[in-house]
Amino acid sequence: MEQIASIEQIFPALTWRIRQLAMYPDKEIIDMELPEDWDGIHFGLYYQYELTGVVSLFMNGNSAQFRKMAVLPSQQGKGFGLQLLKYLIDYCKHQNMKNLWCNARVSAIGFYKKIGFQTVGEPYERNQLQYVKMEFTF
Repeated sequence: MEQIASIEQIFPALTWRIRQLAMYPDKEIIDMELPEDWDGIHFGLYYQYELTGVVSLFMNGNSAQFRKMAVLPSQQGKGFGLQLLKYLIDYCKHQNMKNLWCNARVSAIGFYKKIGFQTVGEPYERNQLQYVKMEFTF
C-alpha cells in the first residue's frame, strides 16, 4: 500500500544525510556533496514530517538527469522511490524537457522499466557496481 508523503524543493545540503545512510553508509557525510550540487534542483520526500527520501535533478537544455535518488533504509520498499520518480517525471514534463535520464544500477532496471524508462546503450562498471543509462522520453 502506498504511503502518503509530500514532496518539496529542498536545500542541497539536506540531501547529504539521506544519501549517506541509503547509499554510502561507510563514508563520511562530507563525501556526499557532488561538485554540481549547487547547480541542481533538489527534492525531498517527507513522510510523517521526516525527510525520508531525496533526489537531485540537473537540467541541461531540454534534457534532465536525476542523480542520487535515495530513501532511508528503514523506509525502503514502501513506494517512496516511485513517488519521487513520478514527481520528477511530472516536474520535467511541465518544464518542457524532452527526456529524463539516469545512470541506473543494473539491479534496478525492472523498477525503471515499470514506469516507462528504456535502457540506452550497454551496461558498464563503476566502483564494482554495474550501471546502465536509462531514459524516459516525453
